[in-house]
Amino acid sequence: MTEQSTRFIVDGMHCGACTGRVERALLEVPGVSQANANLMARNVTLVFDGPASADLAASLDQAGYPIAEAETVLALGREASPEEQTALREALLAHPAILEVTPAPREIRIRYAQGAIAPSEMVKLIAPLGITATARKDESPLPDRAEKQEAEARKLRHDVILSAVLTLPVFVLAMGSHLIPGMHHLIDATIGERVSWVIQLVLTTAVLFGPGKVFLDLGLPALLRRSPEMNSLVALGALAAWGYSTLVTLLPFVVPEAARGVYFEAAATIVTLILLGRWFEARAKGRAGEAISRLVGLRPDTARVERGDQVIDLPVAELAAGDLVHLPPGARVAADGIVTEGEGWIDESMLTGEPAPVAKTEGTAITGGTVNGTVPLVYRVTATGTETVLARIISMVEEAQGGKLPVQALVDRVTRVFVPVVIALSVLTFLIWLIAGQGFTHAMVAGISVMIIACPCAMGLATPVSILVGTGRAAEMGLLFRRGDALQRLAEVKTVAFDKTGTLTEGHPTLTDLIAAQGSLPATEALRLAAGIEARSEHPLAQAIVTGAETRGLTPAAAKRVRSQTGRGLTGEADGHKLVIGNAAALAEAGIATDALRTEAEALAAKGKTPIWVAVDGELAALMAVSDPIKPQAGEVVQALNRAHVETAMISGDLERTAQSVAQGLGISHVVAGVLPDGKVAAIEEMKAKGTTAFVGDGINDAPALAAADIGIAIGTGTDVAIETAEVVLMQGDPRGVGQAVRLSRAVMRNIRQNLFWAFAYNVALIPVAMGVLKPFGGPGMSPLLAAAAMAFSSTFVVANALRLRGLKL
Repeated sequence: MTEQSTRFIVDGMHCGACTGRVERALLEVPGVSQANANLMARNVTLVFDGPASADLAASLDQAGYPIAEAETVLALGREASPEEQTALREALLAHPAILEVTPAPREIRIRYAQGAIAPSEMVKLIAPLGITATARKDESPLPDRAEKQEAEARKLRHDVILSAVLTLPVFVLAMGSHLIPGMHHLIDATIGERVSWVIQLVLTTAVLFGPGKVFLDLGLPALLRRSPEMNSLVALGALAAWGYSTLVTLLPFVVPEAARGVYFEAAATIVTLILLGRWFEARAKGRAGEAISRLVGLRPDTARVERGDQVIDLPVAELAAGDLVHLPPGARVAADGIVTEGEGWIDESMLTGEPAPVAKTEGTAITGGTVNGTVPLVYRVTATGTETVLARIISMVEEAQGGKLPVQALVDRVTRVFVPVVIALSVLTFLIWLIAGQGFTHAMVAGISVMIIACPCAMGLATPVSILVGTGRAAEMGLLFRRGDALQRLAEVKTVAFDKTGTLTEGHPTLTDLIAAQGSLPATEALRLAAGIEARSEHPLAQAIVTGAETRGLTPAAAKRVRSQTGRGLTGEADGHKLVIGNAAALAEAGIATDALRTEAEALAAKGKTPIWVAVDGELAALMAVSDPIKPQAGEVVQALNRAHVETAMISGDLERTAQSVAQGLGISHVVAGVLPDGKVAAIEEMKAKGTTAFVGDGINDAPALAAADIGIAIGTGTDVAIETAEVVLMQGDPRGVGQAVRLSRAVMRNIRQNLFWAFAYNVALIPVAMGVLKPFGGPGMSPLLAAAAMAFSSTFVVANALRLRGLKL
């Protein structure tokens, strides 16, 4: 058999550990050669040769990660014989996305992987057999990734609110006596302790088997499969506290009076706080998929195509290579092609990131998604669909967003060992005291104490609370961390690579220099006349000259007889003067010498600026220069990163000379210039091989590199696509925020490590005490009450430590 590939939607993946288990489950099936689980898209792509799709789906279901399935019914155009039904079944099952086929004489019922194939495609699969069919029952449209993330966040928000409302009375009844003097006596004098416990039992049960049921549904099966995770720890801790407290409440006579205490607030609080952390995570991830939607939005819906002697509007999906497409002024290019008629300018900033439009003449290539200037063009389509440059950019962003995180969460790694160890110690404690003749009740209390002391409340808080406080502090400083895991990766960054245009520079051409030739008109007068000529031009640098004149308080002169010289410049008349404006070749062609300012022109060019010569009435009058100026703050961020022992680099689509000039001025030693989006991604991958790499950009062309980098940092004043692709956004557009983000991330990670240490230290240090190892030596034992107190203290310490980040100074 030949290799097949398919994609399954797996909504049950919640963390990096889940993707690993999904991949391992599939790779254990004989014949599967590749499996790549995408946490962001909630799907898994696999390549296999041999096993049926139903076997692959069964393997995932057994691992606890069932695929999303759908059913449809194909109504046949005529009655099929038994032999034809068998042929229909085989033809359909040959497609890797179809799981089960049940044929009948007049219809076929099909169960398939949702989103991997459409019923219309199934009809085409059986067409070669000479039997027509129609989809009688179709699936509802699949929500896109952003909609699914938003729905998940809404559900979590509902669960958090419900859980918090139910938990608050439990917490007040349980902890009020410790926090408010006289509260304990008030409860005893009114409803009584027993009624208080019953109320807590009812409310905590509603929390645990309502909003908290997700932890039981995921954690307990994972535990039974011997692959425990954070959900398992939450489920065990909550169930231990709830189970013991329920026993005390309903059957108090089986528990020694000294050990009678309830810990319902521990179980309810665990569920509420972990749900809260997951809601924040879902909100942060919810907009990640919008980058793809915005990129797809660059494709126009229709195009004007030649059909015989007519030009008609056709859907872009119907375009084919060889079609001639008419491109009106200001329209977006529908597909990749080659210009066959017309000369004009195309805005390719979405592709190259450079602000200056590019001249297009007959025979030059144009790219789908770019925007035409003011001149109509005709082009021949050379690539459509997935073969276009824009489609490849979309593919790169989607693939990079679904890549594995460089480091899995520390808590998930530890819980793989922590959970089974705690369970084993709890059982061991119970057996030891039972064998020692201390009685069932004493042994049970000791075993439960071990389980409660290991309750994961503090561990669950350690990371999300620090992230919550840290990202809140970052927001006050204009830094938006769109995903909490970016904090961890940015703290480990070794290299920060910058895009040039719009990131380190202002992002638009500006008149930077104006030098008068000796013995000629004043420089400002030459500029006024030149601005009058340039105001009649469509050249992308013309506006920079006009704006430069207006900024200096000059009104452009009235111009006439303006003519463009392709590749040279402009000629025309302004206020009775004849002007030649352009490069040195334009003046040489007019017989005008430029030797007087040649040295200055070479110096300007060496700095990455574009020299523009101005001659008035046959004499050299002035030398102007246009460039994209460096942002004033750019040098500060490079210096700040160097002090933090972070290497800096620049990756640009601009010319080598211009890029090198900017880099040298800022102190950046490593430069990659003249590259398109795929070249930027290649440069990022090379840097990642040497250590954690961040990329800072602002344009659509930067989106693949932002997604491919370990950390994407977008300038907030850039395009929406760049912002939605990145994990970190500088809201103010100030590049100095990169250095602040690195320092803040390192501070947050220090705080998280401290939290994790104390979350484990308090509990783990007391586990031997809970087991009773000190009692034979006359030392104290530990009741569930003291165990819960230790757990509460560790949680309080973790929260207080995280709150220190609110006063962080950067």
